[in-house]
Amino acid sequence: MNAIYVRQSIDKKNSLSIEGQIDICKKLAGEDAVVYSDKGFSGKNTNRPAFTELINAVKSGQVEKIYVYRLDRFSRSIADFSRIWELLSKHNVEFVSATENFDTSSPMGRAMLNIVQVFAQLERETTAERVKDNYIHRFKLGAWPGGPAPYGFDLIKTFDKDKKISSLIKNEKSETVKFIFEEYAKPKTSLGSIAKELAQKGIHGPKREVWDNVTLSRILHSPVYVKANQDVYFYYLALGMQIEHPPEAFNSIQGCNIIGRRNRTKNKYNDLHGQMLTVSEHEGFIEPDLWLKVQYKLSNNKQIARANAGKYSWLTGLLKCAKCGYSLKINYSKSENRFYLICSGKSNFAICDCRVSVDLRELEDYIANEISLMLKESPPDEIPISKSFSDKMLSIEQKIERLISALAESSDVVVSYINHQIELLHKEREELIKQSHSSPTKIKALDFKTLDFDKKKLIAAEFIERILIEGKNVNIIWKI
Repeated sequence: MNAIYVRQSIDKKNSLSIEGQIDICKKLAGEDAVVYSDKGFSGKNTNRPAFTELINAVKSGQVEKIYVYRLDRFSRSIADFSRIWELLSKHNVEFVSATENFDTSSPMGRAMLNIVQVFAQLERETTAERVKDNYIHRFKLGAWPGGPAPYGFDLIKTFDKDKKISSLIKNEKSETVKFIFEEYAKPKTSLGSIAKELAQKGIHGPKREVWDNVTLSRILHSPVYVKANQDVYFYYLALGMQIEHPPEAFNSIQGCNIIGRRNRTKNKYNDLHGQMLTVSEHEGFIEPDLWLKVQYKLSNNKQIARANAGKYSWLTGLLKCAKCGYSLKINYSKSENRFYLICSGKSNFAICDCRVSVDLRELEDYIANEISLMLKESPPDEIPISKSFSDKMLSIEQKIERLISALAESSDVVVSYINHQIELLHKEREELIKQSHSSPTKIKALDFKTLDFDKKKLIAAEFIERILIEGKNVNIIWKI
C-alpha cells in the first residue's frame, strides 16, 4: 500500500493545514492511500503516535511507498531521517516529498538522499563533539562527568553558582571497598582469594553476584577512592599522566578521576600517556599510603610491595642500579625459591636495560662479614638503633625516589616545585639523623650477625652510602 504522513504542530496563518497536506499528497499517492496524521506534535523527535504506527506498518511489510508534503513534516532532524531511511531501505520502501522533487525511486531523489546522509553524518559527529566537550568540561570542574556511580558511591546533585552538577557520596558498600584494599595490600593475598572470601561473606559484586579478578582490579586501580595527596600526584606524573591541577590541590581529602582513551597496545594501567587526571569534588575514603601500596603490588604481582620491601632485606634503600641510578626492587622466584633484584627504571619506566645477576642473600652475607670486621677493628661508638627512626628514614627515601621519578614528566614550573620538595625532604632527613644522635645506643663489642633485622638495617645505613649493581658487578660505596 501507499502511505501518506502529515504533521502540524500548531495552526499558523502561513502553515498548510493537515487537510491541505493530505490533498496535495493524494494527487501523487492516489485516493486509496492510507493517511497517518499527527496534529499538535513537534518534528524535533520521532516520538509521535501516528508516526510510530506508520513505522510499525513498515516493519510488518505493509507499506510500499511513503508520501509527505515536505521533508520537515516527516522529520526535522537530518540524523533522525538518516536512521529512518536505513529502516525504509531494509524493507524496500520508497519515499517521496510532494513539493521538493524528492523521490527515492528516481536518480535525482537518490542523489538528494546521499546529500542528506552526508549532512546527517556531520550532525552526528558535531553532536558527539559537543557531548565530549561537555563531558570534559564537567570533568575539569571536578563533577562526576557521566555514567553510573562507581561501586561504593551514590550519585548526588549539588549546586555550583545555581548550576546543578553531579557528584559522588560514599555509601555502605564503601566498607567492602576498604576491605578489598586492606586485604590486597597484604603480601601473600591474591585477587582470587579476595573474590572467594567476598563470596563466602555473601557480598555481591557490582553487576552480578560473583566477583572476578577484572572487577577487583578495576576497583583497586581506580583513583576515585583515594584521599589524594601529593604522593598520588607524583605517582601519576611519573607514569606520564596529564594532570589538570597543581600539586597543592591534592589535599588528602578529595578523590580523583581519569578520562582519556587508553592505548590498547600498551599496559592500560602503567602507561597513562594521553589520559587526564583531575581532583574531584567528592571525598575519597582510602588512605593514600594504602592506595599507593596497592598500586605498586598491582604493577607487578610477583613484585614485593614497596611499602613492605624493607622487611625482606636490611639493604633496602641502599641498592641502586649502576646504569640508571634507580632503586633495585626485590622480587621472588618461586621456581628457584630465592630472592633476586630488578631495576625499577627498567620495570616501572622502561628507561633502562640493565640485568642484575647478583644473589641477594649472598650479597647480604658478604656485607655482613665486612661490617663485622669493621666493628671489631673500630673503637666503641654510638649508633641510633630505633625502629621508628628506621621507618621514618625509609618513608623519606621512598618519597624522594617518587619525586625524582616524576621529574622526567614535568614542566619547568613543576620541576621547580619538585626540586623544592626534594630539598625539604633532605633537610628533614638530616634533622632526623641529628635528633637520633642526641639519644644514641651503645654498640660496644657488637656482633653484627646476631642483631635483629631493624638494627642491621640501621647500622648498614650508617656504614654504606649506596650499593651500585650492574650485571654481576657490585660497587659498595662506604661512608668510612
